[in-house]
Amino acid sequence: MAMGGHNNNRAVMAEINVTPLVDVMLVLLVIFMVTAPMMQQGVQVNLPKANTKAMNPAEESVVVSVDKNGKVFIDKDEVPAGDLRERLSTMFVSRTKKEVFLKADSTVPYGEVVRTMADIKGAGIERLGMVTEPAAK
Repeated sequence: MAMGGHNNNRAVMAEINVTPLVDVMLVLLVIFMVTAPMMQQGVQVNLPKANTKAMNPAEESVVVSVDKNGKVFIDKDEVPAGDLRERLSTMFVSRTKKEVFLKADSTVPYGEVVRTMADIKGAGIERLGMVTEPAAK
């Protein structure tokens, strides 16, 4: 007769309950699916195609966009003509990483893009990245 509280009829459960893990993963998947489209910043433009490696702007980076009408934007805020250099200068006074990404619509005249680049460099920006779409192969 076995006394002592041990029940020899009970088997040890050796299965892992994956239901909580699946629940957490599904919640994370939904969160990423909802927030991923919101992480894109700037104005929608038709980017020119280029055969270069992908270069994605970091979250804290500033994106200057030129739309098909020649309007200039810093992230999503429109900048009046001639104010780009001054606005960027004030934005980057306290920043150590002076980097801007430029997105220009493929229909914008080359001279307009060069003027925008000159204003960005004139604001004291050390690094200027051009955002393009990969060329179709």
